[in-house]
Amino acid sequence: MADEAVVDAVETGSGADDLRIYEIGYLIVPSVKEEDLEKIVSTVRTEIEKAGGSFIAEGAPSMTRLAYPIAVRQGDRTEEHDRGYFGWIKFEARIEVAQALDAALKSNASILRSIVFRTVREDTRAKMKAPTLREVKRTDTIKSTPRRAEEPSVAVSEEDLDKAILGITQE
Repeated sequence: MADEAVVDAVETGSGADDLRIYEIGYLIVPSVKEEDLEKIVSTVRTEIEKAGGSFIAEGAPSMTRLAYPIAVRQGDRTEEHDRGYFGWIKFEARIEVAQALDAALKSNASILRSIVFRTVREDTRAKMKAPTLREVKRTDTIKSTPRRAEEPSVAVSEEDLDKAILGITQE
């Protein structure tokens, strides 16, 4: 799918020197230690910089639960991952840089999935809108009801209590 996005960008290009805005989304295997995440992301950044690209924005990788498990072949065994570190980088570069970056991401064993696509420079992420509170005006008045006055407590004898219980249980 990422190949199609990069291929579409090449076919619609007017010249090889045109700078375009791209964004990559990548998913790093969860077995990578958090201390090593920066090293993996820096290899992606280095690949962009070597080819003459310039950064616009970046989202640091963070652990996320996947919608479905992804199976990866590691030698003679298959591993399934239901989590991964998702991150993204937005950059400006030539078409060849996007193609080279796509190939580099596919060859990196630490990256489960990746996608390179053409986008716009503006920030297109959805903004979280704070809930608005609306004021409700009441048309009716709240009436207060008077409290009942407590009746003074009278001491009850054991005999009266037994008679009352007996009367209740015999009915």
